[in-house]
Amino acid sequence: MKQVRSQQGEILTKPFLDLCKMILPVLDKFGTSLSPVKSDVGGNINRLSIVYESNPTKFNFLHSVVQPEIEAKTAKSSSSCTNALLWLTRAMDFLIAVFQNMLDHPEWGMSQVCSSAYSKTLKKWHNWLASSSFMVVMKLAPDRKKFVEVIGRGNEDLNIQMKEFCTRFSPFLRENHKFLVRVGMDNL
Repeated sequence: MKQVRSQQGEILTKPFLDLCKMILPVLDKFGTSLSPVKSDVGGNINRLSIVYESNPTKFNFLHSVVQPEIEAKTAKSSSSCTNALLWLTRAMDFLIAVFQNMLDHPEWGMSQVCSSAYSKTLKKWHNWLASSSFMVVMKLAPDRKKFVEVIGRGNEDLNIQMKEFCTRFSPFLRENHKFLVRVGMDNL
């Protein structure tokens, strides 16, 4: 994760998006329960990647990808990269909360792990229908033991890796939130 920041400390677009892409196979292990999250994460990564790839030098820093939209006052569009960054950040907050719940509550089943993470992160941004649907889908979360076996693949250090991921990735998300607040785009 050291490569996600420039020497000046700014978040680099491609390494950040590549790190987010690495989470997609983990989402597959949830089966259908998190397929909407996977779809949103993948779509948001793709939207940001397209702009980055159009001019990698100009859009080398993550927040520079959305700057033209902010200046043009098109950032609030549902198809904007600003919206993609906002929802990608929120989805990654959810996944960090899932991992943190797994670490903090080894006695919880995955349904409770995911429901608690959802309540802490995404629920306040969803309308009643989306929230109700998400809570129903959480009931389809896989058995925790099987899930851990599948994502850990015999790795005894899974908890250490989850903790390290949470600890090292969370600052990028906090920085994204601060940026989005500063430009008035945190409440879509």
